Amino acid sequence: MSRARTGAAVAWTAALGLPLLGLLLLLARPSLDVEWEHHPAHFWLVLAVALTNVALGVVTSDAARQRADARLFLVSLAFLSSACFLALHALATPGVLLDAPNTGFVVATPIGLLLAAVFAAASSIELSRGRSAALVRKSRLVVAALLALMAGWAALSLASVPPLDEPLPAEKADGWLLGFAAPGMALYAFAAVRYWLFYRRRPARMLLGVLTAFALLAEAMFAIAVARNWHATWWEWHLLMLAAFGLVAVNARREWREERWSDLYLPGGELEVSVLFADLQGFTSFSESRSTAEVTEVVDTYVRKALPFVQRENGEADKLIGDALMVTFNTHGDQPDHALRAVRAGLAIQRGAAEVTAEHPDWPPLRVGVNSGVVHLGIVGGEGKREFAALGDAINLASRLEGKARPGQVVVGPDTYRVLPDGTEVEPLGSVQVKGKEAPVDAYVVVALPSGSGGRDEALES
Repeated sequence: MSRARTGAAVAWTAALGLPLLGLLLLLARPSLDVEWEHHPAHFWLVLAVALTNVALGVVTSDAARQRADARLFLVSLAFLSSACFLALHALATPGVLLDAPNTGFVVATPIGLLLAAVFAAASSIELSRGRSAALVRKSRLVVAALLALMAGWAALSLASVPPLDEPLPAEKADGWLLGFAAPGMALYAFAAVRYWLFYRRRPARMLLGVLTAFALLAEAMFAIAVARNWHATWWEWHLLMLAAFGLVAVNARREWREERWSDLYLPGGELEVSVLFADLQGFTSFSESRSTAEVTEVVDTYVRKALPFVQRENGEADKLIGDALMVTFNTHGDQPDHALRAVRAGLAIQRGAAEVTAEHPDWPPLRVGVNSGVVHLGIVGGEGKREFAALGDAINLASRLEGKARPGQVVVGPDTYRVLPDGTEVEPLGSVQVKGKEAPVDAYVVVALPSGSGGRDEALES
């Protein structure tokens, strides 16, 4: 092991071990467990941790939905659940909402941490792409249920509903807190070990940060169970939570802004998708005789015209390279009719492009190619530049088919044509030779889709 790695391992061990050793020392020597009751400091410290968690939860949840990644979504739920209930604990600071904290607010933090532990452990379990996408589709419902649970707990606590109306006696509080701490510590430990295994397979700063955060939260749950209110042991679990989530926030800030959470994504894999390529015929020669401003206006006009049709079919506009637009369908595994969606989008794009060329007859016309097939989906690139990409021969063929289209046409490959609905009107191009393929490929110009799958209004003149 190199000196740098040895130093990093020592620093990591110290970061996890010293807080635990300090806590054990305070428990062994109660005289060192000094008391400091300062309500404003408690309120602002807890609020800072809660706001950090909320911010992490929001950005990770958005990224999870964009990539239909269940692991990242479950991590975001860990942030959100701990944040929600920790905010309730902040409101329990005497002098904020209540003259004295009641049981409902006091036990809010361990409840939130236990929920977060469940989500943390669940995030460490491998899921198939289909199950991952299915869970993310229900993400808004899950988040709404979590917020409803928090609101219900707050309402019961504020309403002083028994047994949440009075502070727990010390002997009962110990039982409550231990009851939350034991399973929570076990779940965090399980998650930390699993993330350590992920890290061993693929060393990444974000994976190390998350597993360290889960280990610190396990220590925080232990501290909650054994601490004395307003003493050093009690303040320690607040600081452990701040360190845990602050560490993840710092790591996220240091990552490249594009796909900054990619180290947490579930492993990429193969999936059948449909790919649409569109570009302008003769754009290079057109650009040579025009100003940069006019060239930019041409591309911008066509793209703005095309994107609403892409969005209507829930396609993902992956790349814009010069005048070429690449759109993928079914990258989340939730569009069994991806070929039909791609063709519908292509026909609609051509209809919109026809309107543009009618207004600007000297502008280059648009060509569209669509192909379906199995691709590999995952993160490509490294430090400084990462992107979520689809790679495979199916994509290359889609680009080649677009090159075989005449202006205004949508040309599809054999795998796309095979799954289009009965009644689709096509003009066979026969077997065409495309660059990079030894054998010719059957290609078809789609003229119109049958009624009920896009309608005759999508028809284009060949």
